[in-house]
Amino acid sequence: MLFGKKKQKKLADSLENISSDQRYWSIVKRQYKSNRIAVWSLRVLYVLLFIAITSDFLANEKPIYCKIDGQHYFPVFPQYLGDLAWAGWDAIFITNDWSEHEFEAVIFPPIPYSASSLDLNNQYKSPFSKQQGSWRYRHWLGTDRLGRDVTAGMIRGTRTALLVGMIAMSIASVIGIFLGAIAGYFGDERLKTSWMRLVLNVLGLVLAIFYSFISRSFQLTESGRFGSEFLKSLLIFFAIMVAVNIIANIFKRIFSIQSNIKIAVDIIVMRLIEIMESIPTLIFLLAVLAIIEKPSIINIMVIIGLITWTGTARFIRAELLRVRQLDYIDAAQSMGFSEFRILFRHAIPNSLTPVLITIAFGIASAILIEAFLSFLGIGVSISDVTWGSLLNSSRESIKLWWLAILPGSAIFITVSIFNLIGEGLSDAFNPKMKQ
Repeated sequence: MLFGKKKQKKLADSLENISSDQRYWSIVKRQYKSNRIAVWSLRVLYVLLFIAITSDFLANEKPIYCKIDGQHYFPVFPQYLGDLAWAGWDAIFITNDWSEHEFEAVIFPPIPYSASSLDLNNQYKSPFSKQQGSWRYRHWLGTDRLGRDVTAGMIRGTRTALLVGMIAMSIASVIGIFLGAIAGYFGDERLKTSWMRLVLNVLGLVLAIFYSFISRSFQLTESGRFGSEFLKSLLIFFAIMVAVNIIANIFKRIFSIQSNIKIAVDIIVMRLIEIMESIPTLIFLLAVLAIIEKPSIINIMVIIGLITWTGTARFIRAELLRVRQLDYIDAAQSMGFSEFRILFRHAIPNSLTPVLITIAFGIASAILIEAFLSFLGIGVSISDVTWGSLLNSSRESIKLWWLAILPGSAIFITVSIFNLIGEGLSDAFNPKMKQ
């Protein structure tokens, strides 16, 4: 009977926590919806996401669907596989241009141009100028100096901008959450380790840096695939560190090592944050991009992510300083859970609220940085069409107003909606505003 009462009490406490959690998020949702500007910003973001995801179906010289010699084809899908080097094109699509095929049935995208398609008969055409060709192939937002369609470039630029913002902030968030959580939860007193583990980790760190980055410097700087090679280096780095800690656990069991020393992890992380923030972001970016032989948009994503994690780390550190004092952390410790289990399964999931706000602002910052670099023509391949590269084309003449206004407006709107979403989240999560 006593066991039944304890079980009922535990179940009641769990239900109370669930209902409390549901009330909290319902209040947050209501607070966010009360901010009409933030709600409309989110709706505009949905539109931009739709354009980014379906960009190849909106603007492409390849058909969405076609029928040739009784065979059905969906050329856009092989394009994705071809970009990933997973598949090739059929011979009939390699030898002939898309306009030369005799289609039995065909469905073209609304914009019959891709971002890289050239129309040499319509160079530097404004949206309102007379253009050669039929209305079906009109460039509704004009062309640049190579005859590339601005509408297709704007659509492709939407995908590039959102990819840069989201991937860069994903990298920054992982680094910032890990380092900030370690610093905030353990502080300078709570992280303890044995001398042997510390020595092995220092040696492992040296080996990891050597085999991950120094010995692979040629692949990182001159292979032209900095992004993918850097990810490989990270995998090698973490694999070495994991192996070192497994060896440390084995030695601990064999030699029964009990003496522990304290590691001032909070001081180390905070000094690292101060060092990173003391270096101007653009100067750091330009210095890193200068040593990379082949420019790529992936390089920019990775580099921005590696240098913009400090804000996320500061926010989650401050939140962990508060969370580690709460009762459920003490209860988990009294039950014998390891510190890292408590950190990753309980403390961090309940401390991610401020991170959502920093991610929204961080995406806006990453998009702005990428546009600035593309405008300068740094770190981006000539074949990549972005809002910044379109804006760069307008510098040749003041008469090219459409190449300045259209991408400039897109950058302004996108950066603004992410900032407004961030402000809306900040207000929604603010306990002083909840009623």
